[in-house]
Amino acid sequence: MNRKSLFALSAVMLAAVAALVPVLWTGNTYLHSASAQAATPADQSELIKKGEYLSRAGDCVACHTVRGGKTFAGGLPMATPFGTLYTPNITPDDQYGIGKWSSDDFYRAMHTGRSKDGSLLYPAFPFTSYTKVTRADSDAIYAYLRSVPPVHVPSRPHELKFPFNNRNLLIGWRTLFFREGEYKPDPTKSVEWNRGAYLVEGLGHCGMCHTSINMMGAPVNSSAFAGGLIPLQNWYAPSLTSSEGGLGDWEIKDIASLLKTGVSERGAVFGPMADVIHNSLQYVSDDDIKAMATYLKTIPQRKEAPETMQMETSEAFGGELLQQGQKIYHDQCAKCHAENGLGMPPNFPPLANNQSIQMKSAVNPIRMVLNGGYPPSTQGNPRPYGMPPFAQALSNQEVAAVVTFIRMSWGNKGTPVSPQQVSDLRSAPLD
Repeated sequence: MNRKSLFALSAVMLAAVAALVPVLWTGNTYLHSASAQAATPADQSELIKKGEYLSRAGDCVACHTVRGGKTFAGGLPMATPFGTLYTPNITPDDQYGIGKWSSDDFYRAMHTGRSKDGSLLYPAFPFTSYTKVTRADSDAIYAYLRSVPPVHVPSRPHELKFPFNNRNLLIGWRTLFFREGEYKPDPTKSVEWNRGAYLVEGLGHCGMCHTSINMMGAPVNSSAFAGGLIPLQNWYAPSLTSSEGGLGDWEIKDIASLLKTGVSERGAVFGPMADVIHNSLQYVSDDDIKAMATYLKTIPQRKEAPETMQMETSEAFGGELLQQGQKIYHDQCAKCHAENGLGMPPNFPPLANNQSIQMKSAVNPIRMVLNGGYPPSTQGNPRPYGMPPFAQALSNQEVAAVVTFIRMSWGNKGTPVSPQQVSDLRSAPLD
């Protein structure tokens, strides 16, 4: 869940990120243990085809390809609070890529977070999630990457601040926050549920964006999947728990539709998640999407994300903004979203009873009003309806007013926002 680059872009101590998502089903088996070594396809082309599915579904191209550059040649800058990292060349070039890597080397990077030479990888390469990935799946991805054209381009050195440029410091981080081990299925759950858990928590590494991070760049496990602000991007990855704001009351079909097409009867995706779906999840099989939806619907309620990691709303402006916001909504928004806030889904999502509108953090609705945007263009929704930007048409107070009105109308339980919050987000990056 993308990009996974987001979902990688959101990591604070980023390194070479290869966001790798779901695997194909093989008969009735959803996982292959490393010890049992899954049956390797007799035809190498089948293994490569499987690895291509995994790589395409995982959005590896988005992180390892600069716009207009050679595929998988790396060099994409990823800004973090600790400096800028650049994704590496993962083509099979002998000098600059992974041409001299063995499948064991590749699996070690996925499973233990160590490079071919044994050096420690920065934990934004999501090895804390990829450690759950099976050896068979790792080998398939490796086979595919070995089949693409090599690119003779060196990886750009990271530009990290002192002392974060000292990889030896990662030893302490790993001791505190990393537990190595493949995913172990829950025997009390269905095969489909376990498949979804494997994809969401392992290959999909969804928690990298949807879980808050602490000052050391590690996930706050007590708030797993409870939502979090993506560092430096100023987009809020919403809660996935079954508590208020999560997916517990969603129908499986609506979750699956959102993941596969970017729109559903309950809402639509914008911002980083739109990129994930456009580049990644739309290519995942229907069975895998349904398995992910099944698991996501059952994620138990978690402790809310720490308030210090969120951009909080302000109670001080509610009364004076509501009336102004109602008029702006009538003039600018009701034509698409309806006077009663029910919209015309899936093209124009509902705002009434829309949990993404009511979240404690008002970052996303503010940004949508300012910058507008489109859901992703997907096979299931090739011509998405977009929302125009209002940054040039509305002042900070007017944006705060209409967002406040939307968050507090039709039974919505959101809190007011302030003009200062709008001002703070006007210069936020669009990607």
